[in-house]
Amino acid sequence: MRKRKINKLERILEIPQEVYSNIPKLTITGFNEMILENYKGILEYEETYTSISTHIGIVNIKGYNLNLEKMTNDDIKIIGKIENIELERLED
Repeated sequence: MRKRKINKLERILEIPQEVYSNIPKLTITGFNEMILENYKGILEYEETYTSISTHIGIVNIKGYNLNLEKMTNDDIKIIGKIENIELERLED
């Protein structure tokens, strides 16, 4: 019952799911910039490969001159020549 009330309130207020949950949100701007919200941590960071852990899986980014331009507790911004983004889902 409590979950139903929360879902109804979320719909009324039109709150995006990534705001009230741990679901990651990936925003890609062209081939040179991406922002990942709701991440857990950086697993691997190199100029040509970056791996980032989220609550539901892993995001792998391949490219050239990759750079962590901005990082907060909530989101991370990666710039560089992004060539490939791979998502690995954790088993439910």
